[in-house]
Amino acid sequence: MKVLITTSSFGDEGIQTLQKSGIEVVNNPYGRKITQTEAVSLLKGVDGVIAGLEQYDKDVLSRSELKVISRCGSGLSNIDLDAAKKLNIAVYSTPDGPTQSVAELTIGCLLILIRNVPHVNNLMHAGKWEKTTGHLLKDMNVLLIGYGKIGKTVAKILNAIGANIFVYDPFVSENNIPDHFTKIDLTNGIKIADVITLHSSGEELILGEKEFYLMKSGVYILNVARGGLIDEDALKRSLNSGQVRGAWLDTFQKEPYKGKLSDFEQVILTPHIGSYTMEGRKKMELDSANNLLKGLRLTSK
Repeated sequence: MKVLITTSSFGDEGIQTLQKSGIEVVNNPYGRKITQTEAVSLLKGVDGVIAGLEQYDKDVLSRSELKVISRCGSGLSNIDLDAAKKLNIAVYSTPDGPTQSVAELTIGCLLILIRNVPHVNNLMHAGKWEKTTGHLLKDMNVLLIGYGKIGKTVAKILNAIGANIFVYDPFVSENNIPDHFTKIDLTNGIKIADVITLHSSGEELILGEKEFYLMKSGVYILNVARGGLIDEDALKRSLNSGQVRGAWLDTFQKEPYKGKLSDFEQVILTPHIGSYTMEGRKKMELDSANNLLKGLRLTSK
């Protein structure tokens, strides 16, 4: 049997797990997110795929001989699940692996932003000793957009620090949100938020021109979910006007990212590394390898 690994990196332990079961492993030859055209070509003669964020729509799936798609990650928004079901393609994900890694990086980048670390770091590297005053996270209003595993973990850490937690997630009932958090609609949440952090699945736009217009002056924006959730041009305009005081983006509409947001000192840009801790990646890779073997019925796990 042949398996394609499309993620830009994948550890030896996960590959060895597949090879021990007699799997022929083919790696992503591009070292980046592959296009749909590339996916169609690479999937020829392949029984299973350990998938990244490339799109698996009806056209791609129908032109493949896939039996299993094993996502190395938590989200499945890049896979046409209805088409996969009709084609008898089993689909798996690894929802537990990235949770702590993404949550910790979210909190770390938020603290860096509200304490003006990018600015004073640049000053120090320029040989200038100038102090600036930042803000406490305690008592800030934080709007979490998306309350899945990662959103819940971020909320737990924020709560321990003393932030006020507001949750927008149309798929989560109020009964599943702690009493000391507030479930809120998107419009009202945006209006009161000092910080907006995105942890939702899907690719549909959430923060567009209209939403930026409603935000408080000096808001902080964080996106570690999907690039399509934010209108990057609207964000750029809001940064220019000062309405958005700072931002961190780990995902982008087009990756690799090369755009105007890199001109802003108060914007932290990272190359989709939310899950990239040694511990988190190892778990994701091993889970995705074992899920694939399970789907191919080469293991009883």
